[in-house]
Amino acid sequence: MMIDEKLARIRSTVNNIRRYRRLLETQLTETERLFVERRLSEERATLQNLQAETFPIAFRVPQAGPEAPSAQQ
Repeated sequence: MMIDEKLARIRSTVNNIRRYRRLLETQLTETERLFVERRLSEERATLQNLQAETFPIAFRVPQAGPEAPSAQQ
């Protein structure tokens, strides 16, 4: 899958998450609420997978600590 397709899927998934969050702010029956919560959970998992697939490298900011070398040596 090309990067443009992946970004489009991420955008679509984010839009779905927003839509489900807005739905949860309305009055729903218990059955409807359970369905929307399940779909929201599925969309969040899909988003995590898409992000990991699209951006596989994670950069971490080094934290200063006793083991970190100082620049004044």
